[in-house]
Amino acid sequence: MLFLVITDTRGRLIWISAARPGRSSEITTARHNGITRHLREAGLGAIADLGFTGLDDDPDNPVIITGFKAARTKPLTTAKKQVNKLIAAERAACEHAFAHRKNWRILTKLRLDARHATTLLRALLVLTNLEITR
Repeated sequence: MLFLVITDTRGRLIWISAARPGRSSEITTARHNGITRHLREAGLGAIADLGFTGLDDDPDNPVIITGFKAARTKPLTTAKKQVNKLIAAERAACEHAFAHRKNWRILTKLRLDARHATTLLRALLVLTNLEITR
């Protein structure tokens, strides 16, 4: 199963996407769930890893910020490397939420229909948020 997670700046889980089969790519799952549209409607932005490069359909007003990929024949400039370091530093806090998500051991043996897995994931999100607010 593949699902996407959005966290706040402190690494707390905010949103979990609908589950998709594991053969789906991250960018396809993001497009299927309409992440850019939802972020734009809410007036929010997101910082993502290089797997989401090219996801945002409006380059003049980006809602998802990713780093720069180096081409095989053209290395990154010093400025682009610095941008990648700044983005990585901002994403560090959110990576803790992804690590916490991997501790949900029930997901390692999950063999369900994607619809049922989505229900389980959303329930885990609610329980996690309740545990944090206690």
